Amino acid sequence: MKKLLIGNEALARGLWEASCSVISSYPGTPSTEITEFAAKYDEIYCEWAPNEKVALETAFGASLAGARAACAMKHVGMNVAADPLFTLSYTGVNGGLVICVADDPGMHSSQNEQDSRRYAIASKVPMLEPADSSEAKNFAKLAFDISEQFDTPVMIRMCTRIAHSQSITELCDRAERAIPAYEKNPQKYIMMPAYAKLRHPFVEERTKKLAEYAETSPLNTVEYGDSSIGIITSGTSYQYVKEVFGDKYSVLKLGMVNPLPPKMIKDFASKVERLIVIEELDPVIEEFCKCLGLSVEGKSLFSPIGEFSQTVIAKALGAETAKIPEGLPSVPVRPPVMCAGCPHRGMFYTLAKNKVTVLGDIGCYTLGAQAPLNALDSTLCMGASVSGLHGFNKAGFDGKCVAVIGDSTFMHSGITGLINIAYNGSNSTVIILDNSITGMTGHQQNPTTGYNIKGDPASKIDLETLCRSVGINRVRVVDPYDLKACDTAIKEELAADEPSVIISRRPCVLLKYVKPKTPVTVDPDKCRSCKSCMRLGCPAISMKDGKAVIDTTLCVGCGVCTQLCAFNAIN
Repeated sequence: MKKLLIGNEALARGLWEASCSVISSYPGTPSTEITEFAAKYDEIYCEWAPNEKVALETAFGASLAGARAACAMKHVGMNVAADPLFTLSYTGVNGGLVICVADDPGMHSSQNEQDSRRYAIASKVPMLEPADSSEAKNFAKLAFDISEQFDTPVMIRMCTRIAHSQSITELCDRAERAIPAYEKNPQKYIMMPAYAKLRHPFVEERTKKLAEYAETSPLNTVEYGDSSIGIITSGTSYQYVKEVFGDKYSVLKLGMVNPLPPKMIKDFASKVERLIVIEELDPVIEEFCKCLGLSVEGKSLFSPIGEFSQTVIAKALGAETAKIPEGLPSVPVRPPVMCAGCPHRGMFYTLAKNKVTVLGDIGCYTLGAQAPLNALDSTLCMGASVSGLHGFNKAGFDGKCVAVIGDSTFMHSGITGLINIAYNGSNSTVIILDNSITGMTGHQQNPTTGYNIKGDPASKIDLETLCRSVGINRVRVVDPYDLKACDTAIKEELAADEPSVIISRRPCVLLKYVKPKTPVTVDPDKCRSCKSCMRLGCPAISMKDGKAVIDTTLCVGCGVCTQLCAFNAIN
């Protein structure tokens, strides 16, 4: 049977067909749906782990027991998982182990543009890169075979376009695989120096064997055409090349991007007059070609910044593209904003009003940085707000400063920063924005929600108890819809002479069980056009004919704006 699938769903299908037994992941766009779709298969145990390091270590444990296992993450999650990754390269696997990592060229939902191929090269782990949904499914199955054949974890590199675009995929049955009995093998799996020294030569020899495999692997294919130009490419860039040029030029399509096949590349180069590498982000393939002594063009034509498109490819190589008809209306810019009734808005408004320096974190609350709130001073990576606040205060900052972090992000990597605050004693106030879900990636459960990936009841972390247990004595909970309570809490905790935690708790308004209240309305006769309500940045509030108006299709009746109107015009 054939079906139209997005790349992430197809990849999940491939994991299932390959008899994968365990998947542990942390949600992160554009990788999230891999695990969500996999969780629909009863034969696979799936979970959301607190972070990517834990997820990869869990997958390793399942592999060690003999099961086929996988984990999925976005590119910045690979940074968190790098610690086990590099040593996993030494230990190898028992059951096949596949690591799915999704890059985000163009930074549609990320804080940087990072090329995960660098991790594959540095850790000496093979990496496959599918160019459509069908390949995503097939490469997942082949990755397990490679993993077990060469005793190595295998990485699959997705990107935003392949992860979320659709193409026809053939569905196959699950190839059931018995889990072998576990046998103790200290020299292979205990990476203390004496044993690790024995495994490093194995890694180097394995890399040579994988390079030989790449020369004849069906993952790498050549499509011969006009020899005036030869294009080496992979992944989504291959799709752009084919859409612009069709079968006109010769193309070497690399499905295995680490290790690369030197003989195959040199042979291809010898048959074309002009050699061009088209790859998003870093010049990985281009640099490899230059190391082979080949005359090649790449980043001299294409930028290392942002994602490509058919237009980018065509413009760089002087080809024609379909022209957009003239006279079409322009699409207005729509920057992302916090939803109407977002529980984070009241806290951010209060922080901005009190001119508090705010170290931010990764999540939908990062949107608090935008006008009119302009509430954030920094955003670095998951958990950095808490650790950064400690350093900020230890540097002697003489002013009001807090960290804000979501409940899921706090579980991911904020706890250790809070322990550092308690242990090393900085007078820091951390605000946990607890909206009872992992919001920005699409409402995934986390250890504070009380439910697992399937929505079944699970152990629930009590944030108040957890914070006190690591040494924070001052812990209080406020409702972010209550501006007065937020204001009092912030002022009192900043004035305290010890570390403190404020838990700003209210569920995300988009959760199904959160029922909106009656929308508020504006009495135009009472409105004095002071625009105080506009300072919230709520998308339900606007000005018309000099008066505030409420869009009742957006308003959830949170009542925050009513607390700002000095003239009782909003009811």
